[in-house]
Amino acid sequence: MSDSTRVPKVSVVVPAYNSGPHLENLIASLLRQSLPVEEFEVVFVDDGSTDTTPARLDELAAAHPHIRVLHIDNSGWPSRPRNIGVAHARGEYVFFSDDDDWFGDEALERLYDVAAANDADIVVGKMAGHNRSVPRELFRRNRFDATLANSPLIDSLTAHKLFRRSFLNEHEIRFPEGPRRLEDHSMVVRALLLSKRTCVLADYVCYHHIRRGDAGNLTAQTLNAAGYYANLREVLDIVDAHVEPGPLRDRLHRRWLRNEMVSRLRGKRLLNAPEDWIAEVVSECGKIIRERFAPGVAAGLPPLQRTITTLTAQDRLADLRRLAEWEAGVRVRATVDEHQLTGSVLTVRITAQLESGDEPVTLAVSDGRYGLVLPVDDVDPDVLDVTDRVSKARLDIVLRRKEGGEEFFLPVEQHAEQEPVASAGPGRVHLVHHATATVDFATLNEGRTEGAWMIKARLTESGWTEDARVPLTFRCAADGAVPTRVPPAAKKKPRARARLRRALKRLLGR
Repeated sequence: MSDSTRVPKVSVVVPAYNSGPHLENLIASLLRQSLPVEEFEVVFVDDGSTDTTPARLDELAAAHPHIRVLHIDNSGWPSRPRNIGVAHARGEYVFFSDDDDWFGDEALERLYDVAAANDADIVVGKMAGHNRSVPRELFRRNRFDATLANSPLIDSLTAHKLFRRSFLNEHEIRFPEGPRRLEDHSMVVRALLLSKRTCVLADYVCYHHIRRGDAGNLTAQTLNAAGYYANLREVLDIVDAHVEPGPLRDRLHRRWLRNEMVSRLRGKRLLNAPEDWIAEVVSECGKIIRERFAPGVAAGLPPLQRTITTLTAQDRLADLRRLAEWEAGVRVRATVDEHQLTGSVLTVRITAQLESGDEPVTLAVSDGRYGLVLPVDDVDPDVLDVTDRVSKARLDIVLRRKEGGEEFFLPVEQHAEQEPVASAGPGRVHLVHHATATVDFATLNEGRTEGAWMIKARLTESGWTEDARVPLTFRCAADGAVPTRVPPAAKKKPRARARLRRALKRLLGR
């Protein structure tokens, strides 16, 4: 069979628009893939770029036969280039990549092997976030028969996945085109609902997802609240067409209540947005909460998010702002009690607690029940109840490789103690967490350990999951090398003083 008729294992579809130098990391990672070049193809769809991108892509295609470029008139959105890319793809599977992200060197080979071994319609590869969040719980372990009912798949609604091309064609699954938001959600949630088998590959970082400093995400300056939440209603329609009313539908709806509504109306995100825009968001979200969500949707949220949902449904803007000011100060305070490095084996013990400002996040205890203490009045105690979450609170210890962004949860022995908060009065306590972890760098990340490894305390309590860096960093000079501790950086001198010194040097000609 000739190269022109051979069916590739994977087609990588990449919409590109005025990518400039940001394209180079992706290109380099595609050229480094362990999957042989005759077994995959890359289909770039240039969406009417006006910079050097078209010439760079044409140059790339001329040098590499497995790379093709399609040039189209500008559509202004990624959906049409992606759909055109799928129409021209020849691979057994299709992966949708953005033009400024990049792949792990073995990503395509590993993703395809999982797909083939499990006859999967969809494979979700582990992602590393760079200046942006990615799903955490989903990637705790490999899952070779994941569903929306048995796993947190609903947390992963970006298009950066491996899809069986015949599956997409059979169900006519495409991205909705035109100027709209949440187009990924519409396509991906329908695919997840129709997939006969979905796998999660969590033991290798397949995809590096980046937020560029020069590329604004959805903000109050660009997001039309009415249009955005109209598109969100359309995504809910897809869920409702496939899932009967009940606990599963409530859990799926909860994803959009949590991520697209509550998250915009809390903490610094609310405080940094224009007041008139926040008022529009509260109005649109309040309508959806009242009209579309069953009581079980908000009931499954932690108490802070339940409170925000209640305040939003009641149009209590002033209380939402007061609550946001308090939450903006919430952080994890973590200390290293002890650490020991013996050869390649590290043991570390950490204590952590959740604080807002200088005060611990406080719980009210009464008749064996716990309630979150928040700075707003007239909230139903049932909304604030956190009893079932106290025993589930946990402190994780996470290793993150500085160079690649890979994160690994370490096995921990952990427990929490309740201590009184004297300043808050009787019946008020807070949780103090302790965790001990041991890791052997010889086996970490399958021996791929070259680089600097930072330690983070990740505290889950009362609905928050917050990270705190601790002053421990270790470096492996090469894969498999014995780690050494990196000395803590010296404290930086005040910027004003440094600027004054530089000005004096320029004045003195030194």
